[in-house]
Amino acid sequence: MSSDATNVRNSSRHHVGDGLSAVFINCTLKPSPQQSHTEGLARIAVGIMEANGATVEMVRAADHDLPPGVSPDMREHGAATDAWPDLLDKVMAADILVLMTPIWLGDASSVCTSVIERLYGSSGALNADGQSAYYGRVGGCLVTGNEDGAKHCAMKVLYSLQHLGFAIPPQADAAWLGEAGPGPSYLDEGSGGPENDFTNRNTTFMAWNLMHLARLLRDAGGFPAHGNQRTAWDAGERFDGPNPEYR
Repeated sequence: MSSDATNVRNSSRHHVGDGLSAVFINCTLKPSPQQSHTEGLARIAVGIMEANGATVEMVRAADHDLPPGVSPDMREHGAATDAWPDLLDKVMAADILVLMTPIWLGDASSVCTSVIERLYGSSGALNADGQSAYYGRVGGCLVTGNEDGAKHCAMKVLYSLQHLGFAIPPQADAAWLGEAGPGPSYLDEGSGGPENDFTNRNTTFMAWNLMHLARLLRDAGGFPAHGNQRTAWDAGERFDGPNPEYR
């Protein structure tokens, strides 16, 4: 790459977050104001995004009444209350969604699974181009814990997000794992968590890559609408794919 091209890329990097917005959903089991170690790790990424022009909101799912289910509004299925429609509005208004989870029994928290299920409840919604309504948005994942399972949790979360329509950039996850067993957690004194270079590097890369991809999608007007439009498929278009009716 020429030095001129490199200079152009570097001169614009500090504006990559301008106008972008992100929602971080903390899937800790603890309601506020209890300390969340996962939130402590997320603050690194939040700080990077905010320093570069992005607007960030962090939501603790345990603070809201989110009945289990795969419907956009579980009040239509007997639930007395449901805070999910308001939270979904925040997701749909943002360019970036980061799901954050602690590890329990080697897996993502039950709260994280519930949030993914609620996201799935709107997987049938389409945008104006006939694509999944989640198209054009970017997804990432943060994990903390004192047991094995960080990569398993990230695979689960990132697979789920891309299956729903979110775009996943390179290095879209980061994690911190303490000593196995009931040892110190991320924010505890002497844990070494905030000083861990590997975790800090991956969290920083994740924050930047989420912004870079969100910026590319925003500037391009969204994800290209061809070959992925459900409305066109339902109308008979096959986008060069197999069409048994014409064999």
